[in-house]
Amino acid sequence: MAAVSSFLFRPPPSSSSSSSSSSSPSKSGIPPLVASSSASPAFWFAGCRVRNLPHRLRDGHRRLNLCSPPRAATPAASNASSVKNDERVQKVHTIEEFEAALRAAKNKLVVVEFAAIHSPQSRQIYPAMVELSRKCGDVVFILVMGDESDVTRELCRREGVEKVPHFTFYKAMEKVHEEEGIGPDQLMGDVLYYGDNHSLVEQLHNREEVEALIARSKADGKMLVLDVGLKHCGPCVKVYPTVLKLSRSMADAVVFARMNGDENESCMQFLKDMDVVEVPTFLFIRDGEISGRYVGSGKGELVGEILRYQGVRIT
Repeated sequence: MAAVSSFLFRPPPSSSSSSSSSSSPSKSGIPPLVASSSASPAFWFAGCRVRNLPHRLRDGHRRLNLCSPPRAATPAASNASSVKNDERVQKVHTIEEFEAALRAAKNKLVVVEFAAIHSPQSRQIYPAMVELSRKCGDVVFILVMGDESDVTRELCRREGVEKVPHFTFYKAMEKVHEEEGIGPDQLMGDVLYYGDNHSLVEQLHNREEVEALIARSKADGKMLVLDVGLKHCGPCVKVYPTVLKLSRSMADAVVFARMNGDENESCMQFLKDMDVVEVPTFLFIRDGEISGRYVGSGKGELVGEILRYQGVRIT
């Protein structure tokens, strides 16, 4: 669980990840909007205050040699050529090709694997990316062999890649997330979290959209579960596949939505008004009012809290 301190400017309280509260911020459920703070966002991840994209270097992964002379790629050395049916993964060899692929994707999520020809870890993770490319038709997948040439080495330097495999996520030509040393499950979770545009989980981008959805769910007689997180929050990514499954299985009685608090000033102010200090936080809204919340990423606890606020007795 991560904590938000952009408006508190202090470390998060030491609360349990499975704690919940039935108190509402105000009688009307949604407090009035106030002027946004001019302070720059700062978030807490595992007790560390960070202001930029997290860049983690993990042991056991090949450090990309950006200074050695180019080595010729061979079919035996490159896993890209040993995996069948990987035609949906674009192979990029120049900076111009890379930038053209990002432009062509427009607002789609672009997942780039920066790999190395002789990296065992790159070979191990590549089949998982190929499999995702077949299942996620609205996501663009790109492979860059960082040690293929001086040009690809320069591209890695520019993108801040030091170890491989390194995954970077882009939208509208902008970097939105990056990871190193991840396995297939986390890669899938990241793709779902950052590329989900067509599921039953509604994506909210400002306070007005939240209020409109609250009114609609109230008129339909459904409870609204609002998943509040941050773009670069590991626990938020971890629990999101569960949110997707619940949105399908509970569609008749529950509306699911999500908001990233660090997307813009309106979202950040909404977090402040809702007294959200740790993420992910799930707000349970009934009849236009917040009836409770769950803070944490436990799958079983989340399901239990949703059922409890639906009035289902759990024994």
